[in-house]
Amino acid sequence: MKWLIPVFLIIILSCSKKETGIVTNDSTQYSERYRPQYHFSPDKNWTNDPNGLVYYEGEYHIFYQYNPYGNTWGHMSWGHAVSKDLLHWEQLPVAIAEYQNPSGDSTMIFSGTVVVDKNNSSGFCEGKDCLIAVYTSHVHKDGQGKLQHQSLAYSNDKGRTWKRYDKNPVLDIQRKDFRDPKIFWYETGNVWIAAMVVPDLFKVVFYKSTNLKEWTALGEFGGIGDTSKIWECPDLFELPVEGEPGKTKWILSLSGSHPAGGKFVGMQYFVGVFNGNTFIPDQSTQAPLYMDFGKDFYAGIIYNNIPKEDGRTIMIGWANNWAYGNQIPTSTWRSAMALPRELSLKKTAAGLRLIQQPLKTISSLRGDEMKGEISGNQLELEVEIDIAKSKGAGIKILKSESEETIIGYDATTQEVFIDRTHSGDVGFHKEFASIDRVKIDASTGKIKLQVFVDHSIVEVFVNNGEQTLCEQVFPLANDARVIPYSENNDGVISVRAWKINRTWK
Repeated sequence: MKWLIPVFLIIILSCSKKETGIVTNDSTQYSERYRPQYHFSPDKNWTNDPNGLVYYEGEYHIFYQYNPYGNTWGHMSWGHAVSKDLLHWEQLPVAIAEYQNPSGDSTMIFSGTVVVDKNNSSGFCEGKDCLIAVYTSHVHKDGQGKLQHQSLAYSNDKGRTWKRYDKNPVLDIQRKDFRDPKIFWYETGNVWIAAMVVPDLFKVVFYKSTNLKEWTALGEFGGIGDTSKIWECPDLFELPVEGEPGKTKWILSLSGSHPAGGKFVGMQYFVGVFNGNTFIPDQSTQAPLYMDFGKDFYAGIIYNNIPKEDGRTIMIGWANNWAYGNQIPTSTWRSAMALPRELSLKKTAAGLRLIQQPLKTISSLRGDEMKGEISGNQLELEVEIDIAKSKGAGIKILKSESEETIIGYDATTQEVFIDRTHSGDVGFHKEFASIDRVKIDASTGKIKLQVFVDHSIVEVFVNNGEQTLCEQVFPLANDARVIPYSENNDGVISVRAWKINRTWK
């Protein structure tokens, strides 16, 4: 076919910068088929929710739900890694492990928060401050969950070792499902605030404490938004409103519901006010606001303790979906994290909306721009489409004779979409093959797509982060071309491309 659309392609060769990262004992690790090379993943075994994201003394910590014994869900403990830049990670030993009680019950370590106790309010700090983890203890026996309550552990050596509080639990309401504490210091009230969920009641409950050990109940939030799936992993944080100096709003994010319906999990958020007792949404009747319209972004939380002078609010989410997560065709690891996202709040015609952009310093991983034909499975692409002149256009990535993943714009519906129905191995689960879409503002006549391809993860940021889609794909072929397309050969597409260098050594 003769192409009538002008296409501007720039391709990278290799980066001359010296790569830094971890050295593993097994030379095959991080070179397995489908292994992401610049997204975080544990060296082996299963992982899911990111936990306890905290910046402390020059290091970004990521804790995460982890099975030390296999690559499917089970034996939940807290895995641990640290980074100086959120790009290159050093794997550390398991931070807080599943354990057995004297009664014979086992306790898994479910999701939670790590905070810096700057004034030793807990009494656990041996120096000026220390790290405190508040997490959900999932008590179970013979594979059956019995009880969930909140527990505490502390570290005085920059998170390298942890000691569980000998008087745990610190909060117990005698429920089978009561979990995922988000803890933060609320300066206005001079107290610690906890937000956690009663999942099956679609309820967020709030507590306060002066010492992280004794908690007093506050208000509740619920009854609105998407309740097609249980609520999990709340986060509550304040953001400045872009273009309105001095004005801030609170964001309450929740995991559970997905725009594609109850078969899948995703994230939603609310914009409003936290008054020290509960969260009050600005609009109690609006349609749900979703964080991501791909199938593979879940349990996102933000970093605690990033210095105010830094100015960034950074979120990391899990790049998988419970619908098929235990079956994805990877080994010896299973699951990875999405790229860190910088969050902001922007006033739009529809109201205040979250903007999510990839960590700006990811550009430091670029090699030279690629020129000529584009191919590769470790790329960053910048795509501009003149939608005023086209009925539909986009790019086909990871393209071979029989496989492709399509990222495009549908003019009839004014939607950006990812089509992974012919992306490779789609038969491992009946719910995996999908076309996922998000409505966009087409009034400008152009759209911009920032696309990250990392072997088995594809992330798309639309119009500077106004919408996002994160998807997994599992190509079977080795060919991985990038091909632009236009429905009627009438679109104007420009594409720039860079190879992204690996962050594991």
